[in-house]
Amino acid sequence: MKHSIKKQFAFTFIGLMAGTLAVCWLINSTFLAGYYQRKRENAVKETYHILNAAAGNDTLGEEAFSIELEKISGRYNIMGVVQETDGLIMETFGNDMVMLQRLLWERLYAPVQDTSLLEETEDYVIQLIVDPKTRTEYMEMVGRLDGGQVFYMRTPMENIRESVAIANRFLFYVGIGGILVSGVVIWMVSRKVAEPILELADISERMTRLDFEAKYKGKSKTEIALLGENINRLSAALEETIRELKTANNELQKDLEKRNRADEMRKEFLSNVSHELKTPLALIQGYAEGLKEGISEDEESRGYYCDVIVDEAGRMNSLVKSLLTLNELEFGSGVVDMERFDLAALLGGYIQSARILAKQKGITVRMEESPPVFVWGDEFKVEEVIMNYFSNAVHYCEGEKIIDIRLEQKEQKARVTIFNTGSPIPEESIGRIWEKFYKADKARTREYGGSGVGLSIVKAIMDAFHQPYGVQNYDNGVAFWFELETVLTQ
Repeated sequence: MKHSIKKQFAFTFIGLMAGTLAVCWLINSTFLAGYYQRKRENAVKETYHILNAAAGNDTLGEEAFSIELEKISGRYNIMGVVQETDGLIMETFGNDMVMLQRLLWERLYAPVQDTSLLEETEDYVIQLIVDPKTRTEYMEMVGRLDGGQVFYMRTPMENIRESVAIANRFLFYVGIGGILVSGVVIWMVSRKVAEPILELADISERMTRLDFEAKYKGKSKTEIALLGENINRLSAALEETIRELKTANNELQKDLEKRNRADEMRKEFLSNVSHELKTPLALIQGYAEGLKEGISEDEESRGYYCDVIVDEAGRMNSLVKSLLTLNELEFGSGVVDMERFDLAALLGGYIQSARILAKQKGITVRMEESPPVFVWGDEFKVEEVIMNYFSNAVHYCEGEKIIDIRLEQKEQKARVTIFNTGSPIPEESIGRIWEKFYKADKARTREYGGSGVGLSIVKAIMDAFHQPYGVQNYDNGVAFWFELETVLTQ
């Protein structure tokens, strides 16, 4: 495979090992020499403190202290000399005392210019210097002890550089060998890991062609084996599901054809009713108003019949308008214009204008003032929802004759609830009140001239908004509610 997981696995780990080796080698090359130099500098300082302590204790020149100095010299490869103010040599450690004494006087009275200063205090100076004869670099310390004695110490730096070079070469050789051996092992391990994965890939590829005969046969107890068992179960489940889907597809095709025919018939019915009744109803209403103005000679009869005609014509005209609105909402011919508006202001304005209707029927409308609540929706359609809910509440309000309106905010939703006292909706009707032309109380609906379409319009509007709505029965009445998405504020 072009993008084999086996190759990716092997190359990733080999590359990681090679990168780690390269980083370690770079760190060694860059910082190891400096680290050794600091360690050697600390050793020189430690030797100085030992000499200074011996000078304070008057143990310079004693055999035990001289032996200790020789041990320090052998451990750190440090040579030195300590001289009294009268020129008497108190201690020497390392080889060639004459050379050390000469270097002491040279450093005290004829300092070398070509040096690299490392540290300078009142008591001593530490510096790097290159011997002009041997071109060998040394770290030197020259100064004075607390007892007045002068001293000189030096240690070669070439062995440090040689040690660093040897360490780097050794690290390189060991690292290369480790990469080669590990590469072989990783390649073998990656092949062992990739084989069952490739088998699963082959099974899944056959499943895409709806070939469910292939099964994973691995016997290991790893996660890959668990995946293989799950793929086997998935294969069996898909085979059974496809069989059921093919069986159900034939039935679904028949159901869809029936539903499409029913939808077309319903659309045609609503369209025809709206078109055929709109003009005649307008004419009936116009002639009825003309009769009422004086066409009939019998004043009482003329007024009675005209009132009936006008009333019936108005009711049927209202039905046609409702059907047109419902038709637009259900079949998408109306545009849902989502905009930002203040729901509290809209609700308050409508209720203020509708209080007159409620007052004529002896109904008390209660609504607490609310701060602005900005929501998303079509403001005119939301007002139509409120109008249908409130009109429904007015017509069915009984008992204490109270309509209670609430606007609440919950998280990112605003809920409007319109409650009216009266009889609860029968349980067998509560699930059907959103259907067109369904009337839970036909006598009451006829009495106030309802068309049975108002709640269907509410349902269509809220479905167009993709927002929830509903109704809830209480012991003393019924509450209708709907929710809208609030505008996020910072």
